[in-house]
Amino acid sequence: MKIFLDNIVAVFVIVIVTLLIVPLSFHVLDLVFILNLSFSLVIILMSMYIKEPLEFSIFPSILLVATLIRLALNVSSTRMILSNGGYAGEVIRTFGEFVVRGDVIVGIVVFLIIVLVQFIVITKGAERVAEVAARFTLDAMPGKQMAIDTDLSSGVIDETESRARRVKIQREADFFGSMDGATKFVKGDAIISIVIIFINLIGGFIVGAVNNEGTMQQVMNIYSIATVGDGLMSQIPALLISVATGMVVTRSASEADLNADVLKQFRGQPVTLIITGVSLLFLIIIGFPPVQVSMTSAFFIGLGYFLHRQQQAFVPARAEGPPVLEEVTSEVSFYKNLDNVYNLLTVDPVGMEFGYSLLPLVDEHSGGNFMDRVVMFRKQFADEMGMVIPSVRLKDSSQINPNQYEIKLKGEVIAGGEVLIDHFLALEPADIPEAEVVEGIETVEPAFGMPAKWISEDKKIKAEMAGYTLIDPTSVIITHLSEIIRNHAHELLTRQEVKKMLDNLRKRNEIIVEDTIPAVLTLTELQKILRNLLKEGVPVSDLETILETLADYGPVVKDNDMLTEYVRQALKRTITHRFSEAGQMKVLSLDGELENVIINSVKKIDGGAYLALEPDTIQKIIAAATDKINQMKQVVQPPIILTSPVVRVYFKKLLDQFYPEVVVLSFNDIDSGVQIQSLGTIEI
Repeated sequence: MKIFLDNIVAVFVIVIVTLLIVPLSFHVLDLVFILNLSFSLVIILMSMYIKEPLEFSIFPSILLVATLIRLALNVSSTRMILSNGGYAGEVIRTFGEFVVRGDVIVGIVVFLIIVLVQFIVITKGAERVAEVAARFTLDAMPGKQMAIDTDLSSGVIDETESRARRVKIQREADFFGSMDGATKFVKGDAIISIVIIFINLIGGFIVGAVNNEGTMQQVMNIYSIATVGDGLMSQIPALLISVATGMVVTRSASEADLNADVLKQFRGQPVTLIITGVSLLFLIIIGFPPVQVSMTSAFFIGLGYFLHRQQQAFVPARAEGPPVLEEVTSEVSFYKNLDNVYNLLTVDPVGMEFGYSLLPLVDEHSGGNFMDRVVMFRKQFADEMGMVIPSVRLKDSSQINPNQYEIKLKGEVIAGGEVLIDHFLALEPADIPEAEVVEGIETVEPAFGMPAKWISEDKKIKAEMAGYTLIDPTSVIITHLSEIIRNHAHELLTRQEVKKMLDNLRKRNEIIVEDTIPAVLTLTELQKILRNLLKEGVPVSDLETILETLADYGPVVKDNDMLTEYVRQALKRTITHRFSEAGQMKVLSLDGELENVIINSVKKIDGGAYLALEPDTIQKIIAAATDKINQMKQVVQPPIILTSPVVRVYFKKLLDQFYPEVVVLSFNDIDSGVQIQSLGTIEI
């Protein structure tokens, strides 16, 4: 049984081919006609409930199989009509008599209308959409792949999602290419149906006349009913599949199934229904039947009014977590409650404010997916850095430009930007020919400060073909937010969050938590060490190893900076993986004399140490470092400087005042399996 099920499609195709040759009985032919109709209904319903074309990726093959079924049925039914005096089973006879109703001309006209509608309107349109979609999908592939590279490099997605997106792009190109060819099957099927109806009619008249089956009128009546019934039983399923083809190739701009999209989008415009209902009333003036017009008008006006009331009563939530705005009847009475006043003292760890033009990006009920992107970034950041970022509070603001947004950290604005909601941010490729330059509004990419342009949607295809990297407005904001959070993650790591991390580790390894906190270190000291790691981009995912190291060195070392260095050594594989590429690491090194200057300038105090350098010495060091760092930026980002273990922490603190983005590693931070390539030496 399992072998049969595994090969059922192959067996099914062989059976279909057999129908072209082997004569069938009336009962079997009736059953196959009904199965063909059922199969077509399943296909059109599936096309309505999919959210994107790739959910029905086998559709081109199904289209070929469905066409083959209809051709096999046409051959079998034609054989039976001509060899059995116009009788080809109850299905064809019943359907023919139901449509013809005693008038052969009417039946033939109905059949021809259905065939022509399918051929000229539906099939031709679906064929054109599939052709354009296939061409545009292929043309857009380079730009989409560059956009994936941008999201990957900015941390919006991980490597697994990057590969999945690339596979999806390739599958889309293959799918629409297949659909472009598969629509030709439907077109050819419509043409052959017209040919077959004339063959049945002419052949039936000849067979009836030769076999003397009755008068010319009787022969015409018998074979016309059979021909029309046969044609319609083939064309009704063909029409359903043609409609399904059009639905599948036009689903590219949807995010839900057809039913949900129709309800959502019509529900969002109730005024149009009211205007339609009022407009219909004017038809009574020109003589339309008043009862029917009034009923239709009342239906549209009533439905529009009902939806409008629903829309007014609904207040969309534009924030993650509790609602930001609360409607109150009296501001004075609201703040009479002291608890409401104390709520004003709460400072959100991360917040964003948007101009009113950007609200559709944030409002889920307007189709915005900003909050979904924030949630996915939180998941990706937790996987990558071992820390869960807090909720991002979103607000609308009338104090800023309608196209602007601001990012706040603990209540203070630290970054912002401006996006155009109906445009794409285009990053220009290097060495682009003058003829391929796309016009746009000059701007600067907010996350990384790269020169860019805002281009309108009508120039999207041209920009993609010219090699521009296109980024949608939501991705621009998410990338900016993610970079801000990465750079300030250490500020967001609270004691409460550290306690949650310890509670999570306690489920797996209770002993190490109990032996370290608070036996060796306090929660506050652990927080400082984890903040030191996050500040330099070192993940704290392996909290177990961090606590093991602190339990070993904590009893004798009381300097949090030194404890951080020991933890870094224990996490050297993680650090190496984060800052190396393909087993290689390109670095700058410090001159031995410069290291001696730094070491000799370290002053010990109770609980730590600090670097005491003369101002002119600091100026020389920074000048030398600036020259080398600028050279290295042309080769690798971010620049990496390699020092001895005793110098690293002090040189990093010195450099942070001028180049906080530069990574400073010690030899103990690097795994022995990586190949180090020095690009220069910083010396004074």
